[in-house]
Amino acid sequence: MLDLSRYKGIVFDMDGTIIDSMGTHSIAWRKTCEKYGYPFDADYLYGLGGVPTNEIVKLLNEKHHMSHNPDEVAVFKRETFNQLKDKPVVIEDTFEVMQRYQGKLKMGVGTGADRSNAMTLLTDSGLLERLETVVTSSDVTYGKPHGETFITVATNMGLEPSDCVVFEDTEIGRLAAKNAGMDCIMVVNGKIELPL
Repeated sequence: MLDLSRYKGIVFDMDGTIIDSMGTHSIAWRKTCEKYGYPFDADYLYGLGGVPTNEIVKLLNEKHHMSHNPDEVAVFKRETFNQLKDKPVVIEDTFEVMQRYQGKLKMGVGTGADRSNAMTLLTDSGLLERLETVVTSSDVTYGKPHGETFITVATNMGLEPSDCVVFEDTEIGRLAAKNAGMDCIMVVNGKIELPL
């Protein structure tokens, strides 16, 4: 088991890190791409996990030379995701870390999801009551890979970024942790990759 005793706080990404919702996001993105005429690339979209949805739309517009309204597409994607009524499944590896350090280290979530979606998933999964703070794309000016999301989590917990470790499942999230001045432990396909 990981020894995180040198830290004062843990910051978890949400989708794909503590809640297994990436499959549902992929279905919602496929339907969104079909509606707006974007070629659907599951791996590309997964790699953008943590990036706010309207920012992903801007990237898709640029990549495919389109000019859809990012806010309109983001609303469609969010509504599609919500209609799928996916029951959130907690990822066991990271939940074990959460349980082990409950009451010993401060814990928060830093996610690229919007606030209403994040709060619903965290409440329905029973994780919200374990957290000191939740920072979403609705709460920051710059989404991942910028470090603002994770820095805000640390600030809300009364900690310095260097006192925190981040759990993430995407390269963009890892970069956000690095840009926040935090160590990062990767979660790949629901399994924690132990640092060397």
